[in-house]
Amino acid sequence: MLRSMYSGISGMKNFQTKLDVIGNNIANVNTFGYKKGRVTFKDTMNQTIAGASAAQANRGGTNPVQVGLGSTLATIDTVHTGSSLQTTGRSLDLGIDGDGYFIVRQGENQLYSRAGNFYLDNEGTLVNGDGLKVQAYDNGVLRDITVNVNAILPAKITNRIELAGNLPAAANGSNPATQQIKVVDATGTAQVVDAQFALNTTTSQWEVTFTNRNFNPARSSAAQPINFANLADVNPFDIPIGPAATDNQAVTLSLANLTNTGDSITAMANPDGNTAGNLESFNIGPSGEVNGIYSNGEIRDLGTLALAKFSNTSGLTKAANNLFQETVNSGVANINTPGNGRGSIKSGSLEMSNVDLSEEFTEMITAQRGFQANTRIITTSDEILQELVNLKR
Repeated sequence: MLRSMYSGISGMKNFQTKLDVIGNNIANVNTFGYKKGRVTFKDTMNQTIAGASAAQANRGGTNPVQVGLGSTLATIDTVHTGSSLQTTGRSLDLGIDGDGYFIVRQGENQLYSRAGNFYLDNEGTLVNGDGLKVQAYDNGVLRDITVNVNAILPAKITNRIELAGNLPAAANGSNPATQQIKVVDATGTAQVVDAQFALNTTTSQWEVTFTNRNFNPARSSAAQPINFANLADVNPFDIPIGPAATDNQAVTLSLANLTNTGDSITAMANPDGNTAGNLESFNIGPSGEVNGIYSNGEIRDLGTLALAKFSNTSGLTKAANNLFQETVNSGVANINTPGNGRGSIKSGSLEMSNVDLSEEFTEMITAQRGFQANTRIITTSDEILQELVNLKR
């Protein structure tokens, strides 16, 4: 039987596979996070009719004489190039601008995806469209991300006030500076207190005083001198929170971040503590942080999205449903948060498919013509065989 017929058959099979891959790419042209496939070929074994010979004294060398026996598949690659981001305006639609894959988990099965169309389930857990739980990365540990929309942030009493910024060294910058701060008392109520920085002309030292004007008469704390040679914490320091002389709240006064240079006053008092509040909304930042915003103005970190990188992304296996699975040739997932050698998160966007229709249709034409050419090889070989059969007539 003619070798050309079998070469044609191998070519037809390969181009059929290429058309299958092209068809799958075109079918997923609008699939978010889809990564296109690519087919490459290689020649199969060659039959050696005559081997090579070396040059001799009276005769030159000769090259080998070989006949190829067709082609075969070399690879079916997954092309992991990035694609453009489509703006959706939905806060739980997340796109990755750069390298990395979202991590989702079902039980002990860990999978990876570039499709960031996420949702909250009935328990407030962040999941993908198939219910797989999106993973956060906190202190080196993967965990589920949960947003409890009914969460209440309890009140926290103010027990520390940090003084930071600059107080001038020269007397020409000695005008007092006053700032209003909120101090949360033991009942969880916020009281507005004036923090005043003033230069004591007698001692030439700066002092800070806290005045509560919610009462008549207003009540002030003792003036705390600021010794820049020794900026140790002052603990306890009494802040007035009630009308009686004994209605005070002990706090720690932190002075370590104060400086004494120039002629400008930039000193500020930063108290801790907060009133009770309900979770009103949440957002996801470019570094993957999930921020809960409470009715009392507080913002709390609810978790940070995890992103995985691989030494060989083409070694990942497609597991359907926009998911990839780790293999022995992809390398072990290198997991961290966005921005640490990985892309940033774009909230309100989704990554589009990286399929280029113009390229796919061009490849379809070349595959079609290649398929046709191989069928011509088979029909021509058949005609030759027919002529051989006709010799007997």
